Amino acid sequence: MILRGFVQAGGGSTRFGVDKALAQIAGKSMLQRTAELLANVCEDVTVVAPAGRYGGAGWPLLADGWPGEGPLGGILTALSTLQNGEPRRVWGMNVSCDMPFLTKEFLTFLRERASASNAKVVVPQSANGLEPLCACWRGSSAADVRLAFDSGVRKVTEAMKRLSMEVLDETVWKRFDTSGRLFWNMNTAIDFEQARRILETRD
Repeated sequence: MILRGFVQAGGGSTRFGVDKALAQIAGKSMLQRTAELLANVCEDVTVVAPAGRYGGAGWPLLADGWPGEGPLGGILTALSTLQNGEPRRVWGMNVSCDMPFLTKEFLTFLRERASASNAKVVVPQSANGLEPLCACWRGSSAADVRLAFDSGVRKVTEAMKRLSMEVLDETVWKRFDTSGRLFWNMNTAIDFEQARRILETRD
């Protein structure tokens, strides 16, 4: 298995007020924290974002092929780079940059499950439903995702449901989430301040 890491950082941060990828916790931006986390479990890490954004981030950048079309466009952009070589062996771990409580231990587990899976996408499911912005996608899923996208699908979970899917429910991943925050994401400045207080105390 070859696992490529992709930090999805194409959002407009409209509810957040400022670019949340650049919001800092313990001296590091969320973009940097997420990229470093992925680097623990992936062969390489690329940031997917609108062209020209995050030029000084220090990580390879991939221009979103469908800017403004939501996270599915960013995921499709990432998957499109995995089609060369042996796409059944190559996977992309796509993670949003606004999930401050993800851990190396859980992402290592996610990698192991993808490596053993026959599905095209491996995704956790919480009480909120599928967690599509923390998932592993097989490289060979790119064509199916493109078909869904071209037909008008923009919701990531809807595209997932058109693929063979392995769903990891709470009984599988709960041991990695003792505080109940594993898939929590920052949508507002208040969310960020809460995450910052927790993490800076812990770090």
